[in-house]
Amino acid sequence: MVQSKAKTLEAYLDELPDDRRAVFETVLKLVRKNLPKGYGEFMTYGSLCWAVPLDDYPDTYNGQPLCYIALAAQKSYFALYLMNAYGDPKLEMLLRDGFAKAEKKLDMGKSCLRFKKLDDLALDVVANVIASTPPKSFIAMHEANRPAKASKKKAAKS
Repeated sequence: MVQSKAKTLEAYLDELPDDRRAVFETVLKLVRKNLPKGYGEFMTYGSLCWAVPLDDYPDTYNGQPLCYIALAAQKSYFALYLMNAYGDPKLEMLLRDGFAKAEKKLDMGKSCLRFKKLDDLALDVVANVIASTPPKSFIAMHEANRPAKASKKKAAKS
């Protein structure tokens, strides 16, 4: 699938063939079960995203909710974006070590965990990473990792 233009989760799921829908829905349930309270669920950028709502954190660089996790069905793989693992080297190491212990190959970019089937994932490790960061901690991590220019602009506006 190329980037979806679906505006709802139901429309997104309708675009997927049954076998891919089953994988997507299993990971969707994993995220929902382990997601800390306070994140909202949104369709954005052609994927399903769990983010800090703008009401709770409006100071984003793009005017969109601050994305914590996203899930997308790409053309030949699935992508699970774990932004907290991108921003926290300890969480990235937890993923790397957990996949190695589970004897799974970790196919990960900066925040994008790519997989073709459920068996490619160390589900318990992924669940722990998802559950690890409540919104206030994620906002603090985001602010600590923001470029200095953004912090200076914010201070200048005050």
